[in-house]
Amino acid sequence: MLSKNEVKYIQSLCHKKQRNETGLFIAEGPKLAEEILVSNYIVEKIYALPEWIKKNNNINAAEITEKELNQISQLQTPNEILLIVKQSSVDFEPILKNNFTVVLDDIQDPGNLGTIIRLCDWFGVQQIICSNNTVELYNSKVIQSTMGSFVNVKICYKNLIDFFNSNKNIVVLGAVLNGINVHEVAKPKEAILLIGNEGKGISNDLLPFINKKITIPKKGKAESLNAAMATGILLSHLT
Repeated sequence: MLSKNEVKYIQSLCHKKQRNETGLFIAEGPKLAEEILVSNYIVEKIYALPEWIKKNNNINAAEITEKELNQISQLQTPNEILLIVKQSSVDFEPILKNNFTVVLDDIQDPGNLGTIIRLCDWFGVQQIICSNNTVELYNSKVIQSTMGSFVNVKICYKNLIDFFNSNKNIVVLGAVLNGINVHEVAKPKEAILLIGNEGKGISNDLLPFINKKITIPKKGKAESLNAAMATGILLSHLT
């Protein structure tokens, strides 16, 4: 049985401040649990319903009721298991040579970031560089949206102006509305794909670093594409 203090502590991890202070995050559901448990992430505690424990009797988990899971879950429909996991560092030096790298400029929507991570995993992109103002990786909605792909893709946060100034020898492809048709762009061996903010696009300060502006040709009347959707279409042509 969960104590009131334990429930309060788990619920507190939905706040960024508490995640930063503890270095922990929450992941929920059997799919995420499966990916995390075979990864390098360190699991601090597992809370699970009896049916999950029965199917995974070799894994140490605290048994809880559906009512208790509803209390601690951040999902509208709680799903069998909740894990408290130790965060991995989001500060590393990416290897740009012979790599295709995605750079995200102030992506704000957790669902977009999570989906982009999942897309990168699908298309074999192994590293993502985020601006310091991009939504936090360990936001629960980001983690859930990745469907576990965050364990396969390295993600770091950097000052992008400093980053581009230090890496001027790498081709930067910028996703804009008035660029070259992406269908006419050859697949690069190494390059950076720069994706801008959902509403404002790529920051003016970063535009000078773009070597080639690319776009997805428009045939209908839609004003724009969702950032994650656009990333997926671009990756399908460039990787």
